[in-house]
Amino acid sequence: MGIDRLEFISWMQRMMERFDVLEKLAHSKTNDVVHKEADELLDNQDLLLMLKVSARSLQRYRSKGILPYYCISGKIYYKRSDVAHMIQEGFVRCVDDRKFKKLTTK
Repeated sequence: MGIDRLEFISWMQRMMERFDVLEKLAHSKTNDVVHKEADELLDNQDLLLMLKVSARSLQRYRSKGILPYYCISGKIYYKRSDVAHMIQEGFVRCVDDRKFKKLTTK
């Protein structure tokens, strides 16, 4: 009992097509997860532990407009992407300040 070569090739093509469909689905799901993580909401406690700052520091960041926040049912939340942007901006400013100080002291 053998299998016909053409039938075998037909089955293999169908299997490869299904693998392609599964690959596309898996890739789209991965992109969805990345976008959801970027917009994840963090509360004060999450941020206190993440940044290792005081509650007063977070309040100062909010009042100065350094860190955007969202109020939902009286509770304050921050987007993870906004926090990452704030950290990136702080790092850039710090590096620029050092370069500026070195240039002005010479």
